[in-house]
Amino acid sequence: MHRWRGVKIGSGVWIGYDAIIETSFPDLVTIESGVTISTGVIITAHFHEQRGVTIEENVFIGPGAIIMPNVTIGQGAVVTAGTVVSRSVPAMTMVQGNPAKVIAKLGIPLTTDISLKEFLKHLKNVE
Repeated sequence: MHRWRGVKIGSGVWIGYDAIIETSFPDLVTIESGVTISTGVIITAHFHEQRGVTIEENVFIGPGAIIMPNVTIGQGAVVTAGTVVSRSVPAMTMVQGNPAKVIAKLGIPLTTDISLKEFLKHLKNVE
């Protein structure tokens, strides 16, 4: 349905229940391949002159996260549950909080073929 509305979506994308993806200008949203968008995520892609959201390959967005306009979430990044993303997120980082702050560097992306145990072994805290 989201593709039909105009959202650009790659292959192997999973979108959870109750996720809201830009209702007025869906064509401003790009979701690349291998992305997981958990339940209750809100993606807003426009507000005044700020426009567009790009979610690059193999990103994981946790439940209840809010993605604001004019943001790119870099390849392999993880957005933790309830995080508010108002600035772009670097590739292979984990962000948390309101506003989102980098809390860890990732060694591998959190994809469906990687166990949580394996993912956590490659996580490096940012101090």
